[in-house]
Amino acid sequence: MPGLYRDQGVVLRTIKLGEADRIISFMTQGHGKVRAVAKGVRKSGSRFGARLEPTSHVAIQCYAGRELDVVTQVETIDAYRTLREDYASLTHAVTMLEAVDQVAQEKESAPALYRMLVGALRTLSTTPSAVVTPGFFWKLLSLEGYHPHLDGCVRCGDEEGPFVAFDLNDGGVLCGSCGRLGGRRIEPEALEFLGQLVGGELHRAMAEPPPIQHVHEVERLGIAALEFQSERRIRSASLL
Repeated sequence: MPGLYRDQGVVLRTIKLGEADRIISFMTQGHGKVRAVAKGVRKSGSRFGARLEPTSHVAIQCYAGRELDVVTQVETIDAYRTLREDYASLTHAVTMLEAVDQVAQEKESAPALYRMLVGALRTLSTTPSAVVTPGFFWKLLSLEGYHPHLDGCVRCGDEEGPFVAFDLNDGGVLCGSCGRLGGRRIEPEALEFLGQLVGGELHRAMAEPPPIQHVHEVERLGIAALEFQSERRIRSASLL
């Protein structure tokens, strides 16, 4: 039928609409971010209301509308129940969903972003680790063209270090002298951990995680960088 399409996606968020409907935001494999109305899902007898909860990985069929699409079929690929049963894992997952919701463009295909989100949720579900979320934030930033410069001071060019701060505007580290003039303070050990994440060593960092305070430093810096780039707050980050 004209207007019908099928895809796979992750439920990013839901919004109540009227008495029984919801607007569902998906990050899909082939259509980018999609917003679609799921009719009657808030009724007790809904056929697929429980399948459309945030974090759910689903196969969907939608009818393309002028402003909002309409969900006509839903099949669960992975509900990630373990994420919902553990508060710490759920808060990290929800923050990743909000970050994707902010950077993804509606109806613009972004298969790399979709794969990255599915992989992060799967990893967080099967191997819970505090390293997953900061790793996701910085990979998302790199994917969006904000790859951090860690090999030299972005203001004076000093390559010797030590580097003691990070400049969100210039997207890189600052030496001691330049760091005194501004920037966000960060421990050199935390910057070393950040280098692991953006250098493709996430699995190594998960196997041998640094002290938790450095993980939190890099996570908070990643959130600050995402908010700086999108010019919007990530509200769920306050739960971390």
